[in-house]
Amino acid sequence: MQKSWSASFSPGRPVSLVKSLGILRRGQGDPTIRISETEAWLAFSTPEGPATLHISKPLRLGPAEFRAWGPGGEWAVHSAPNLLGAGDDWSEFDDLLHRGLFPEIVVRSRAEHPDLVLPATGRIFEHAIGAILEQRVTGIEANYAWRWLIRHHGQPAPGPVPVGLRIFPSAQELAPLRRWDWQVARVEGKRAEAIRNFVQASGALNWWADKPLDQPKPTAKAPGTLESALGSVPGIGPWTIAETLQRSHGSTDHISVGDFHLADFVGQVLTGRRINDQQMLELMAPFAPHRQRVVRLLGLSGERKQSFGPRYAPLDHRQR
Repeated sequence: MQKSWSASFSPGRPVSLVKSLGILRRGQGDPTIRISETEAWLAFSTPEGPATLHISKPLRLGPAEFRAWGPGGEWAVHSAPNLLGAGDDWSEFDDLLHRGLFPEIVVRSRAEHPDLVLPATGRIFEHAIGAILEQRVTGIEANYAWRWLIRHHGQPAPGPVPVGLRIFPSAQELAPLRRWDWQVARVEGKRAEAIRNFVQASGALNWWADKPLDQPKPTAKAPGTLESALGSVPGIGPWTIAETLQRSHGSTDHISVGDFHLADFVGQVLTGRRINDQQMLELMAPFAPHRQRVVRLLGLSGERKQSFGPRYAPLDHRQR
């Protein structure tokens, strides 16, 4: 019988596991996570070692029960409230909303989805690698590479867990991979090189894992923030930074500039026309520091981006 840790947490507001934790899942077949309306299973690495976390939350307005296994189980239970919005304060946003700052569609979506929170995992490495895998390729290709790395280089989740639940490989487990390994995973040279660069830098970046986003590291070059440190890694740009910080720190403001669909979607919903990234930034500027909240609410609004042109076909990297 494996040792386990448990705790309870009352968010004090409605929280939907699917809406809130869904951003952590990379495709429906992600081996690291299982989510339903009433429970979630998450497997991940912690500073103390691998862990499995089970969240039971039968009611949107009710408390959550946490239970964790593995060497990192105690860490997982201690940090679990941050997954359910313990550090995500919507009071300023709601005040601005009531004062008429936001468009009607955002007001309506907030009223229809008060159970959305922005989770903060404190895990920089796996979210950054997941974002790198999604650079310039389809979701199908990125999710295949994510699953391949977990299946071949990850490890089984500790504890009595659902079949197939596994942990994403650590920096030490990814470091030995060679060119042919990345080819089999359908990861071409540029993304593989960016991952190698990030693996080398990940130890220093972990200093920010439990720190506020804007906290400077005393030994880092000015401005010394996590955002600037991520941007100093070759192959890491604004899109990858935003995708990482939205998950690791529950960033309320980072939006994914450079996304293949986002600017068009935001423009269509808010202006009725397609726009580019610069126009999106100008359009969203009045909503800072809540731009990511606005994006998430637009995504839940029921609006969909119009499709133009053929789909982007998956690439075959096996002979590259």
